[in-house]
Amino acid sequence: MSEHTENAIEATIAHQPSPGEQYYPPFAPSPELDAEADRLIAQYPEGQSQSAVLPVLHVIQKKFGYISGEAMTWTAAKIGSTPAHVLGIVTFYPGLRQMCPGKFHLRVCKTLACGMSGGEELVDVLCSKLSIDRKAMTHETPIAVSPDGKWSIEFVECLANCGEGPNILVNDKLHSRMTPDKADELISLYQNA
Repeated sequence: MSEHTENAIEATIAHQPSPGEQYYPPFAPSPELDAEADRLIAQYPEGQSQSAVLPVLHVIQKKFGYISGEAMTWTAAKIGSTPAHVLGIVTFYPGLRQMCPGKFHLRVCKTLACGMSGGEELVDVLCSKLSIDRKAMTHETPIAVSPDGKWSIEFVECLANCGEGPNILVNDKLHSRMTPDKADELISLYQNA
């Protein structure tokens, strides 16, 4: 790999600090993580360990909140690939994050059905109520985190519940028909957890 390629990879996977990091442990390989990765790799034919990249990355994201540069390098070594390959996977799939979310991560559907039923307004209302800077959500940094790290929000593609929009996933729990008027109700479900 050329020095130019290595520098580009390092720049792309540079750490983006987030107040949400207080709710997740920093990435650190452990015997348990190693064993889980080995179990996932073993589900694929011999010589096809790179096929386990997505399942391994999902395990890492669930435990550590996001996929850090160190996690990508570790994953590449574990599956017999390169950091550039793993980076390509992480940047291709919008469900994989390179920035730590808040303790409660709100993923708001941005597709047509949810957008027409109030998804955009809902994001504005939630950002206002949760002290999240709506302008912090960009193409390069799609997640915006509250200053206390408890909340984060992100627009995502279809959540596959179009007839019940707007839809929001809070961590992995789906909430449907979430109009701006229901924002306080949604927040109260998680506020004291």
